[in-house]
Amino acid sequence: MRVIAKKTIVEYYTMHADAKTALEEWFEKAELADWQNFSDIKDNFRSADWVGNNRVVFNIKGNDYRLVVLVLFKIKMAYVRFIGTHTEYDKIQDISNI
Repeated sequence: MRVIAKKTIVEYYTMHADAKTALEEWFEKAELADWQNFSDIKDNFRSADWVGNNRVVFNIKGNDYRLVVLVLFKIKMAYVRFIGTHTEYDKIQDISNI
């Protein structure tokens, strides 16, 4: 998969250093992946959740952080839409449209 945008990930873990290793590991796995469907994502990330409208939520660093990604299987793209703490994630009104 092509992950858009690594810059967003790097900027986030620059401000939250404890998330760096987990976010880098997620990025590396996602870049190497050839996801055809959500089941393929679950094979790599057991705690991933499908939240609708092609959005997948990943638990990062033992669920300290949440990563929301728009996944477009046909064109092999994954767009980072949100990175934040679990508390920040809980405040999102409509996760399927971020």
